[in-house]
Amino acid sequence: MELTPTEMTETNETAGPQSEVANTQEHHHDHEHEHAHQHAPSLNPELTREIEVEVDADEVSKSFKSVVKRYQKLARIPGFRAGKVPETLIRSKFAKEVRQEVLESLVSERFRKAINERKLHPVSEPQLLDMQLLDGQPLKFKAAFEVAPEIDITGYDSVRVSKPDAALTSDEFDAELNQVLEGHATVETVEEDRPLVDGDWAEIQFRGEVKDLAQTVTEEGVQNASTQSPITGEDVLIEIGGKNTLAAFNDALRGAKAGQELKFEVDYPADFGERRLAGQTVSYDVTVKGIKHKSYPERDAEFAKQLGNYESWNDFETKLREHAADRKKNALDNGAKDKMLGELIERFKFPVPEAFVQQQIEARLDRGLRALAQQGMSVDDMRKLDFVRLREAQRDQAINEVKASMVLDRIAEAEGVTVNDEDVDRELLMLSIQSREPLEALRERLTKDGGLDRIREQMRREKTGSVLYEKVAS
Repeated sequence: MELTPTEMTETNETAGPQSEVANTQEHHHDHEHEHAHQHAPSLNPELTREIEVEVDADEVSKSFKSVVKRYQKLARIPGFRAGKVPETLIRSKFAKEVRQEVLESLVSERFRKAINERKLHPVSEPQLLDMQLLDGQPLKFKAAFEVAPEIDITGYDSVRVSKPDAALTSDEFDAELNQVLEGHATVETVEEDRPLVDGDWAEIQFRGEVKDLAQTVTEEGVQNASTQSPITGEDVLIEIGGKNTLAAFNDALRGAKAGQELKFEVDYPADFGERRLAGQTVSYDVTVKGIKHKSYPERDAEFAKQLGNYESWNDFETKLREHAADRKKNALDNGAKDKMLGELIERFKFPVPEAFVQQQIEARLDRGLRALAQQGMSVDDMRKLDFVRLREAQRDQAINEVKASMVLDRIAEAEGVTVNDEDVDRELLMLSIQSREPLEALRERLTKDGGLDRIREQMRREKTGSVLYEKVAS
């Protein structure tokens, strides 16, 4: 929100946005922005495990023969009947494809067997090392991967956080109500030749010069030693006597008429919302271009019905108060939950899988780039971004988000927190409405790509955070 130099607005940010502790949405890889993906991400040494696997030469040969035989049946090559293509031709023409299928069948099967025997549970894609695959020779390879850390959450419920006072004040309700009324107000020009009075809106043109502490005296008078751009405005509306209008503007404009030119100075308070003006003295030249009058709708049942399904004006005010109070409470509670999660992250130290960190960085970048696209940034401009620097800038926050999600998962186990199918169905319905994708098509897509499990996990974490908050907040 931009503040004009004529208004002093209180900004009371009582709570920050709720932490996003895990990526709950589908992660697309069409990537118009083409940001850099790491093909072989580094692994956290504390969580890296390595296994060696060997497959004897006979089994390698059998796998090659099996794949080649299947290609012989399926291949359609001019000059040969179906199923009669020579083995040598298959091996030469489809060498790459045959090798890949043999590799996938042998490696994935033996890898699964090896980790099961060792009771290991990878949380990252295995990186294959020192591997050579030749028909008739043993297959040997090493696989490196990350495992989940051991997380000791002893004492998690001894964290303490203060529950904020979420009662809606009269000023906060008035601000909510005024916003509604302002949205339906009409502005009309006052044709009568009269001075500005409280309640009027002055339409002004202004130019302001910030007075410098260091000044010099020249033949032309007193001048600022440093040069600052003047502050200018055209067709700006100022409410005379308005509670957000600076007293100096009220005093100068009250009693002035359309067409009148004024000169006055304004001493801005040190906590003024516009940093450039905070604590400064500005000399203004102002021209009153006109007098405006704002008309607001009557606060009656007819206007209430225009705003929604309300029976009366009192009914609308009651619902507005409830909605504003709920929104304030949610914002304050979310801020307190963020503080609680921050303390949990500080209390429990454990290594984090690099695979999870990279996924979270990717998710944060995707959200940021989608926001830039919505703001009008072109694909070409996105391609020019420094993604190495952007990824690094996301890293610390991504690590904290991963830590928070892992701690919440452990607390969910300890507290027995579950999410039922009805809750997931309601979430899917909301996503369907927001995305305008048919509910069943959305459910099928998310089920196939694992998105449904991610949504359930995120809902469980959010529920766990709420359960713990109610337990430890005072």
